Amino acid sequence: MIPETILIIVGAMTLDLAFGDPKTRYHPTAWVGSLIARIVPLAKQKNPRKERLGGVAITLCVTGVVAATLALYGYLTKNPADIVSTIAVILAGSVLLKTTIAVKGLEKHGSLVMSALSEGNLEEARQRLSMLVKRKTKDLDRNHVVSGVLESTSENIVDGITGPMFYFGLFGLVGAFVYRTINTIDSMIGYRDTIFSNIGWFGANCDKILNYLPARITALVMILAAALVGADWKNSLVTMRKDGPKTSSPNAGYPMAAMAGALGTRFEKIDHYALGTGTMDLEMSHFRKAILLMKVTCILFCGLVTVPLIVVLHYVGWWILV
Repeated sequence: MIPETILIIVGAMTLDLAFGDPKTRYHPTAWVGSLIARIVPLAKQKNPRKERLGGVAITLCVTGVVAATLALYGYLTKNPADIVSTIAVILAGSVLLKTTIAVKGLEKHGSLVMSALSEGNLEEARQRLSMLVKRKTKDLDRNHVVSGVLESTSENIVDGITGPMFYFGLFGLVGAFVYRTINTIDSMIGYRDTIFSNIGWFGANCDKILNYLPARITALVMILAAALVGADWKNSLVTMRKDGPKTSSPNAGYPMAAMAGALGTRFEKIDHYALGTGTMDLEMSHFRKAILLMKVTCILFCGLVTVPLIVVLHYVGWWILV
């Protein structure tokens, strides 16, 4: 089981780096998003308490459906009969796990913003950045646009790669998919506004809890990655420890601060936080190095965290569904 599971990880990373994400309508996250959108109106109530209970029901219902589906898949594919069946299970598992990660997607979306800046089109860069971050982008100057790209890239390493891989290491495909489902619920309805403040509170807090360990482990792995690629790992460590807790999110600041320190830069969300004490004159070279750091971090995370989790839990009798 261990060799097959490791091959699934390798296959998923290879598929993602080679092909990126499929068209949205074919992506499991899109199906989950459609399900969430359909049932959210059912939870809308005039009574805040009932809305909160509705939010709990949405989160448990959607994650339950996803977990049951993947658990059934794991049960049906647990003991392949022959080498052909084993190869088929590995290929199918690789494709499924790939849909929970987005290494190439992070690079692609950041590159679109940076390309617009390279062409001197600040307005287009602001518009493209608005699809990556929640802040208002229409008045941002060039350096704050680049900062937004780098912040989004470093924060989403957890949401889009190391988080799913961490829970795959613990619970197999069920863990990876449940994590991504909670993450999707948080991104859709986990906002503190008048529309979703009650319905989204449970999903948002589940997301915070699930990201607590992956965010901090990712930041530590990024420091090691910085040492390997010739970035400033000492400053990355210092900045992560000093500025990691500064963001309103209890988790997002750690990988962002580690990235800012490694690049010798300062990330700034106006009127909210500043991470790092380096330059704010941000260039394409900073983005390229951030992408390299992201990729090396992800590879190291799989090798140093995900695979050891699988090996240890296998030998203590933990049943991993793949």
